[in-house]
Amino acid sequence: MTVSKFNFWQKWLTWANVMTVIVGLLAAFAGNSIFFEAYNSFTNELFFEGNEMQGELLNFKNWLFGIIGGTIVGFHILMIMISENAFKKRELWAYKALWFGLLSWFVVDSSITLYYGALHNMVMINLVALVLIGLPLIMTRNAFKS
Repeated sequence: MTVSKFNFWQKWLTWANVMTVIVGLLAAFAGNSIFFEAYNSFTNELFFEGNEMQGELLNFKNWLFGIIGGTIVGFHILMIMISENAFKKRELWAYKALWFGLLSWFVVDSSITLYYGALHNMVMINLVALVLIGLPLIMTRNAFKS
């Protein structure tokens, strides 16, 4: 793998995680905004017969979005730090850590998502993140072979 190709995919990895940090911030602070209109609509349809959440239930949802958004921000800042440091230096542990972190989140989140039938979460969140972050990891795999 050429240096320029590796650098392209390494920067893709970093910027995919930067975008995900922004999504996390939006989830935490703007979970009822236009950015989540479709997501919230699908959730309301699945769990509340199409009725919008109100009152204490809406407060509970906003609290959950806040802590989920904060978790997303922290996880992806960690991925950015790994990408911009050890991954950029082609340290094998960094490559493995990014894969293990991504796949462990994906398996747990997707299992729960499928169990509850929330396919909108799988399509709008999980698969998008898996492709955006997994693609540069796949494309740089040869750079980490012994």
